[in-house]
Amino acid sequence: MSDAVLTEEDGGVLVITINRPEAKNAINADVAKGVAAALDVLDSRKDLAVGIITGAGGTFCSGMDLKGFLKGEMPFVEGRGFAGIVERPPATPLIAAIEGYALAGGCEIALSADMIVASSEAKFGLPEPKRGLVAAAGGLMRLPKRIPFHIAMEMSLTGDFYGAEQLAAYGLINRIAEPGKALEAAKELAAKIAENAPLALAATKKIVVESASWAPEEMWAKQNEISGPVFVSKDAQEGPAAFAQKRKPNWSGE
Repeated sequence: MSDAVLTEEDGGVLVITINRPEAKNAINADVAKGVAAALDVLDSRKDLAVGIITGAGGTFCSGMDLKGFLKGEMPFVEGRGFAGIVERPPATPLIAAIEGYALAGGCEIALSADMIVASSEAKFGLPEPKRGLVAAAGGLMRLPKRIPFHIAMEMSLTGDFYGAEQLAAYGLINRIAEPGKALEAAKELAAKIAENAPLALAATKKIVVESASWAPEEMWAKQNEISGPVFVSKDAQEGPAAFAQKRKPNWSGE
């Protein structure tokens, strides 16, 4: 991973930081490649149960690097799309920790996460129409599934900025933190999740995400395909044993 993306391990949590504060963490090719590489690590390591994606320098992400775009630079990774995440988020649970602005592609990165923790001063928006562009990195598809349809339509068509408190009232944000404390609050949430078995977490996320498109006649079979291997795993033996012995479980991810 390049200096454009930094990673830090904290227990079973991998913190991924977009590190271009001088450009308000705008996404260029280096960032996209770095995020994709970090997500590959997150999904490949049995000892990592949760990821957090955030931005350096007091802002999350201002979107695509428009100067780079005008030069022909494309901040995409094959198989993962814009910013190395929007088309294929990680299988591992992911939290977005938002300070400052999460705009355009930055908002779409946040929408790629499973949970959002935001500073009370954070601002979200899809201002692409103001630039003659379209929010084509998943925002127009994901936003109406997360907040009321008419609010999502207004947000998408006006390109205006919306505050964290307002979007929390619509259910988009899990936790509101004091300014400067979004990452700390995200780590607290991640730590609670990381106490649980990694295999169970990944299977749970997969079912929640994919079941929205399952037909009623197939949903139980599809759920069993995902959950079945978890019930015969080593961790499925360890969990009840630890409960019976009144001790903390030692998850192996197997």
